[in-house]
Amino acid sequence: MNTQIYKIDSKAVDHQKMEEAAQLIRSGELVAFPTETVYGLGADALNPQASKKIYAAKGRPSDNPLIVHIAKFEDLEDIAKKVPQEAKKLADAFWPGPLTMIVDKNEKVPYETTGGMDTVAIRMPDHPVALELIRQSGCLIAAPSANTSGRPSPTLAEHVAEDLGGRIPMILDGGEVGIGIESTIIDLTEKIPMILRPGYITKEMLEAVIGTVQTDPGIIAADSTKKPKAPGMKYRHYAPKANLMLIDGAKCAVVDKINELTDAMHSEGKKVGIIGTDETVASYRGDMVLSIGAREDEDAIARHLYKLLREFDEADVDVIYSESFATPRIGQAIMNRLLKAAGHQVLTV
Repeated sequence: MNTQIYKIDSKAVDHQKMEEAAQLIRSGELVAFPTETVYGLGADALNPQASKKIYAAKGRPSDNPLIVHIAKFEDLEDIAKKVPQEAKKLADAFWPGPLTMIVDKNEKVPYETTGGMDTVAIRMPDHPVALELIRQSGCLIAAPSANTSGRPSPTLAEHVAEDLGGRIPMILDGGEVGIGIESTIIDLTEKIPMILRPGYITKEMLEAVIGTVQTDPGIIAADSTKKPKAPGMKYRHYAPKANLMLIDGAKCAVVDKINELTDAMHSEGKKVGIIGTDETVASYRGDMVLSIGAREDEDAIARHLYKLLREFDEADVDVIYSESFATPRIGQAIMNRLLKAAGHQVLTV
């Protein structure tokens, strides 16, 4: 399959190119497109065969639900069995934006889209290309991240092409995304709303709008027989090819331990990658040392994370050591991604 890549100016969207993409969606095909979080791999959410194509292209387990992307709140009302009162409040506060809500689905949403669940995950992306694709196609668009399942999520069209080129008909290249980590997911079917995936919109921000919110106490184990209600809960995600380990502790102790581990790997002839910050990169002895940004700039850390993991893949490092990033605002979301990528390998010093 030849994959057509169209560069799209977010400030002056080419409607002819968008109509080609919209026609593909309407015909049950796949289109990768930018959102404010990461690139998504889109198909008609109400077409079960189209959703199956998403799973096939990504190599994604079929019980891992897809997020349905919409362009207006009425679309949620159209596919929800019932609309919780919290949904309208959260939509008014955060949509369009990086928040996904889980509600009970009605019969319009096929189980192929929801991973066999009676619930559906829905969000309204804050990106002109994504919104235009939804509107022009006339479809609700199911879209997980546009990468091979388990790999770091794509923040550039080049990442999409690397993973899915030749497997999907079209990629809309809108440049680098703005946030760089996936949306917050909140389950509104629980008595007390529950965060199933942390993201840019924090627990504190949600509670300011709807009151008490709980956080899922843990990630479902990889061998669990329980179906995940949200993307990313059950399976290893975001992982580079090399083994990744997080080193947690005081700054000086972390630097010393990473250098000690690096020296040990070098003695075995291994190539070492290190994720540090602007404040620490000069202190490391790895073969490839990359800064994720300044510790005080949480947005930059989130935006650069997946790009760095892919750069290590390109360099064929054997092992990656990373500092931990328990930053005040979205540190939980950043660490959630890193822990999944590392298979929860953490060394505390």
